[in-house]
Amino acid sequence: MPCVRAVRGATTVDADTPEQVTTRIQTLMRALMERNALVVDDLISVVFTATGDLVSKFPALAAREMGLGHVPLLCAREIDVVGATPRCLRVLAHVHTDRAPDQLHHVYLEGARGLRDDLPE
Repeated sequence: MPCVRAVRGATTVDADTPEQVTTRIQTLMRALMERNALVVDDLISVVFTATGDLVSKFPALAAREMGLGHVPLLCAREIDVVGATPRCLRVLAHVHTDRAPDQLHHVYLEGARGLRDDLPE
């Protein structure tokens, strides 16, 4: 029986351009959905955060452009922490799934791969 779970992910961009934000967010969302066998109707809501050095495009807009327009999407600014990964986009997706928490796959791409070394690949 499906229940509500959350999956996390992150990626980085090489440059703060609308094209890079779009490409990296869409790649991240596709990977998150594919690795967790999710379809669009499984998504309840998605929260995106961006570090303060990313201002060229809303990550939620990139997600809407890939067909997630009916899913509630929210953007926020990541807190500034000394030594944090620059140009980083993070996602927290609330989903309906049959998977147990230990069967969920959080996805970290590009320069964000090392953010959660404790998670299984």
